[in-house]
Amino acid sequence: MTRRETSGPAPALRDLAEQLVDYARKCGAEETEVSVIDGYEFNVDVRKGRIESLVEAGSRAASLRVIKDKKTAYASSSDLEMGTLRRLVRGAVRRAELGNPDEFAGLAPLSTERVDAAALDLYDPAIAGLDSRTKIALARDTERAALRDKRITNSYGATFASNDIRAVLVLSNGFVGEYEQTYCGLGVGLQAGDTDNRVEDSWSSSKRHFKDLETPGEIARKAVERTVRQLKPRKIATQNVPVIFEPTQTAWLLGFLFGCVTGTAVYQKSTFLEGKLGQRIGNDRITVIDDALMPGALGSHPFDSDGLPCRRNVVVERGVLKSYLCNFYSARKLGLQSTGSADGGGVGPANFYLEPGPGAVPAKDIIAGTKKGLLLIRTLGHGLNSVTGDISRGAFGLWIEDGAIAYPVTEVTISGNLGRILEAIEAVGTDLEFHGPITGPTVKVAEMTVAGS
Repeated sequence: MTRRETSGPAPALRDLAEQLVDYARKCGAEETEVSVIDGYEFNVDVRKGRIESLVEAGSRAASLRVIKDKKTAYASSSDLEMGTLRRLVRGAVRRAELGNPDEFAGLAPLSTERVDAAALDLYDPAIAGLDSRTKIALARDTERAALRDKRITNSYGATFASNDIRAVLVLSNGFVGEYEQTYCGLGVGLQAGDTDNRVEDSWSSSKRHFKDLETPGEIARKAVERTVRQLKPRKIATQNVPVIFEPTQTAWLLGFLFGCVTGTAVYQKSTFLEGKLGQRIGNDRITVIDDALMPGALGSHPFDSDGLPCRRNVVVERGVLKSYLCNFYSARKLGLQSTGSADGGGVGPANFYLEPGPGAVPAKDIIAGTKKGLLLIRTLGHGLNSVTGDISRGAFGLWIEDGAIAYPVTEVTISGNLGRILEAIEAVGTDLEFHGPITGPTVKVAEMTVAGS
């Protein structure tokens, strides 16, 4: 089945949202925000050729925020029947009257700027038109291709997922916005080796357009390569050496940085970057962008949940912290301007990435230029402290000797500090690809502690 065969005609979402805003005003709300979503999701997990789970469902939901006397209340419902929603509105207004006032509560002022949602290329009708059998076959084909390699001893399964969403946002300040977006993802997890030498890894591809998705064969090949390269690992002694972050590992490092540059973290004083605006926090190789206007990218969208137009934000420029990422609420608390980064009740990334820059070099040249060090390929555990910037995580990697991969290593921990890492990045790769909202290329850190035996 396709979405059109299962969900039926969409309700008049904009009319519904506008009616709720009007009704909230009649009930005594001074400011109101209404968001309505009409979505269709598909997710299948296949293991050893058999379907282990399958979800195929349409969903419609409304959420609202009402503000009265600087007091705020929230409510949501998956039942879009008007009588239900009116009861929801009345209840929210009553709860707001019982709350505590917050001087910073309020909707953002209406902006005259608009972003053309169609120009962002967020919707692919090919995804909406895929039938269920095709999606299941893609997962099966991916796993089957991976299991052809005799070095692979087990499969954690392959997954195909897609969604097709229409979103409407209406605010009592006069803002009305809507757009459609799609997503599809395909991946597989594998295991290699025997009981005493078991390793695992995975690979996946996620895109807004089906034609851009990697093929089952490509995904299987990468998953196999990433898994078998870890066979027969060795232990190493504790030492301070250069650490090269593969793109997947740069992504989590940047995810940590993102959490430290949000306005929410700053006003809560839960980041070591509080008070560092305009100051140097890294070396000249570090330029970090959060760009919501990249056509076809997974993190792109025309407006944020405050109804403000999204934009391209330079967060760090040549090592200098240029901007915190703020929704309207955190911007008001900090005396700053919103960066169009509101996501629900908080701050979310758009396309947050480390820019390679003019001095970027191929990843293979970064490895070739390393006398001794660790190529970091996977980490586990938490070990991230945003208040101090300290990092300590279990790690898996490949040991480098004389510019070449020598052998895999295991049972190690990497530790350092995000601030010092940003100062110590001595090479940035050219291999930037947008696999998700937070991403980055290969980077080489001059020195980190790798704790082994």
